[in-house]
Amino acid sequence: MHYATSDLHGYPLKDFRKLLAKAGFTEDDELFVLGDVVDRNGDGGIETLRWMMDQPNIRFILGNHEDLLLQCRFLFDRITKPEKPLLTDEQLLLAASWLRNGAEPTIRSLTDIYCREPKEFDRIMDYLYDAPLYSIRQINGRKYVLVHAGLGHYEPGKHPYEYADEDLLWTRPSLDERWSADETVILGHTPTQYYGAGYRGRMIRTETWIDIDTGAAAGGSPMLLRLEDETPFYADEDDLPEAGE
Repeated sequence: MHYATSDLHGYPLKDFRKLLAKAGFTEDDELFVLGDVVDRNGDGGIETLRWMMDQPNIRFILGNHEDLLLQCRFLFDRITKPEKPLLTDEQLLLAASWLRNGAEPTIRSLTDIYCREPKEFDRIMDYLYDAPLYSIRQINGRKYVLVHAGLGHYEPGKHPYEYADEDLLWTRPSLDERWSADETVILGHTPTQYYGAGYRGRMIRTETWIDIDTGAAAGGSPMLLRLEDETPFYADEDDLPEAGE
């Protein structure tokens, strides 16, 4: 079976593994994590990220928060080596943007690893640098595009590799936005409650895309989506129906 989740944002690993068990996820299944494991809560998601790195059946898709982390790689040298030259204006803007987006717990965790386990720090950075921006799977005759945020500036027939990084990492589709009828885009990035209180904590399914970010960033819980039958599994509630179109 194939599963997808998104936007864990420091959600406790022990609770996430309970959700996997609830869905019946095994080592023979494949899980796509659609970005934004880091930032916002707890240890900034670093324990979960390190666990994922050692799971051969987990496929990580880069999110905008991991992209911000990579752009701010310079911070860790600056934190541990204060004699380094002052940050440039561009670096200050990048750091400010990441901090506005909940970077503090991630910086604390990674600084500790940087100081105590520099090889592990490099391993984490390499894992993130190597992460793709999308994945495509054919499942039960249906094409699925798995991406963090969606297909910004959508054009019919345009392959995901032709989109700018920003279009895949930062876009927020409107509820009436439709893409190709020949495929289903699975995305996160936009908490479903953003579309209205009635969608809080449950996925949104439209004709061409499914949003599975159920609000862990704001203290809620993530979900899993089983792609074979598009069945949702929620951490907090049993049999919670998905939102309508």
